[in-house]
Amino acid sequence: MAAGTMPRWGSGLDSVVVYARGALCRRLARGVVPPDGRVRVTGLPRALDPGSLRVRVLGSSGVRVTEARAEAEAEPDTGGAPEELRREVERLREARAAAEARRDRHRARIEEVGGLRPVPPGRKRDDPHRRTPVDAWLELADFVDGRLTRLHARLVELDEALRLAEHELEVARDRLDRASTAASSGHVETSVCAVLALHGAGEEVELELEYGVPGAVWVPTYRLSHRQGDGSGRLVLRASVAQRTGEDWTGVRLALATADLGRRTDLPALRSIRIGRRQSAPAPSGWREPPAGLAGLFTGYEAAGPAPFRGAFAGGGAPGSAVGDAAAGSAPVPVAVPAPASLPASAPAPIAPPAFTGPPQPGGAYGSAPEAFDVARPAAPQPPGGRPRAGGAVGFGARPAPAPAAPGAAAPPPPPPVGPPRPSGAELDYTALVLAGPEEPAARRGRLFPGASSDAVADEYRRRAEAVAGLPLPRHAVRPRTSAGSFDHRFDAAARADVPSDGAWHTVTIGEIPVVLHTEHICVPSVDQTVYATLVVSNTTRQALLAGPVEVTVDDDFLLTAALPTLAPGGVRRLGLGPAEGVRVTRRTHLKESTAGLRNNVTVLDHRVHVELANRLAGPVTVEVRERVPVSSGPDVRIEERADWTAPDDGAAPERHAPGTRVWRVDLPAGGTAVLDGGYEIRIPAGKALVDGNRRS
Repeated sequence: MAAGTMPRWGSGLDSVVVYARGALCRRLARGVVPPDGRVRVTGLPRALDPGSLRVRVLGSSGVRVTEARAEAEAEPDTGGAPEELRREVERLREARAAAEARRDRHRARIEEVGGLRPVPPGRKRDDPHRRTPVDAWLELADFVDGRLTRLHARLVELDEALRLAEHELEVARDRLDRASTAASSGHVETSVCAVLALHGAGEEVELELEYGVPGAVWVPTYRLSHRQGDGSGRLVLRASVAQRTGEDWTGVRLALATADLGRRTDLPALRSIRIGRRQSAPAPSGWREPPAGLAGLFTGYEAAGPAPFRGAFAGGGAPGSAVGDAAAGSAPVPVAVPAPASLPASAPAPIAPPAFTGPPQPGGAYGSAPEAFDVARPAAPQPPGGRPRAGGAVGFGARPAPAPAAPGAAAPPPPPPVGPPRPSGAELDYTALVLAGPEEPAARRGRLFPGASSDAVADEYRRRAEAVAGLPLPRHAVRPRTSAGSFDHRFDAAARADVPSDGAWHTVTIGEIPVVLHTEHICVPSVDQTVYATLVVSNTTRQALLAGPVEVTVDDDFLLTAALPTLAPGGVRRLGLGPAEGVRVTRRTHLKESTAGLRNNVTVLDHRVHVELANRLAGPVTVEVRERVPVSSGPDVRIEERADWTAPDDGAAPERHAPGTRVWRVDLPAGGTAVLDGGYEIRIPAGKALVDGNRRS
């Protein structure tokens, strides 16, 4: 069945999984399998990765997919959103130019009217001076003032119309710049379809097509709603998604993953090793030896001689012929012609087809490696009749016996490596292999080789799609691959979403995550006598929360946008909300230095700390006051604490503390105050005490 008559099934995008870079799309198509089982599924994007195409049959039908490959098609463009936007931009540009011309003409008219001046009539030399009537001057002035008043009022209207035209033009230009890349920008629209071969005709089936596309990124964002006095909150997970894959995601089931789409996940092949017995390496799957007698298929073609010239060219030959290629600067290709029966025995032997020297080597397809053929070495002379001798250079079998080298001749090429062939992935891609015809060199005739790549346009689309990875991130945003660490997570959206292919950030709501919240106030009066409000967030779910910006709303009032750190399942983090002006703290210290011991050989530094707290808020608060006690590294220096503070538990605290940190936790009612007294003594032996200097800071 020709490509034009092959049934075409439409498809619809159903779901998309956006990874750290790139996306995996799933399309659904439905139809009745034709008798020959070959169909085309349309609607695939131009940036599709051909190697990622996977097709399977949904349901319990007996139909199965035997072949699936992606092909590009070119069709006349029927017009789309970008073309309409371009026409709109051109229309608005002309409207703006017309409005600007009207404004300029009106300004010229104002200058013309404003330049009206009374001109006295000409006077001869003998005529006496005449007085100009004052009424004429006043009438002219009134006329100019009235006319300018009306013209200036009209000028204001024209300026406003020009401003509106410029605004509409800028809006249209912005819409054109942000237009979706899913629509074609020229008169020819390039589309990609999947050519499928199905086994089982006459049944209606539903197919699922899965493919990967570049040009999609995402970062997590959050919205946290909290009410004072409530121990719970609503954390809404949102995502900023940007994609330029060439297709609009409209009404798709969206999922977000932190994994790397390009990372290999196949398992390594583990082969058994036996000691004491030689093992031959197995031949690669999909490779076959060339059939015996392959060169004999072209004997008649060679006997017919070179192809006739199709026209005169400057190089002396037709395009595609050996003469034309040689004239164009390419190397001449030897043509093997069997010797006729009447050829004298003394005549030189003709060039024979090159011999097959063994299985193909790495990098060549089905014996296409240059070192696998003796192309430059002529074969042994042929007997009359053109029948090759035993061991000649025609046919695919064992390697022919080398002829004795003449004195002074070049050494024969080294033998090919021993072992099975190792074809590359391009050589095992059967849909991309091309059968070489009889006009090819003898080393390539009748064999399969990878065809010329025609994906330059698709590579350009993929390169443009990858540019979306360079978008500037929103404030406080972190790449999911960075915040996820060594673990991978997936988040499924609760509802279907729309993400156009315009390369800009779009916010999509994923779902709501229940969290445990409580407000705490922290103060370090030894550094700054300011009380800061914090929100302690506890992740009680079994899913991690990635780092990203969070919009905090307290009692339905937007407070600020902060940075939420990565929260593992069961993790606790503290989120800063800024200074709390309603809670005041005052700190005073006192140091007393004395000596102790039998001979006053111990210096005692007595530090006293006095802290006063006052709550001026309308509700109760919990204040955590932090102090720091010196830490001694020697056994002779002793530190004795005199306070009811406690050392923080780093295992249960939202963050780790420095050594020597001490904490007071005070519950203050609305309008309440509290006084905290503490201190410590430092006992230093006389031999380790400092003399002079500032020892009190």
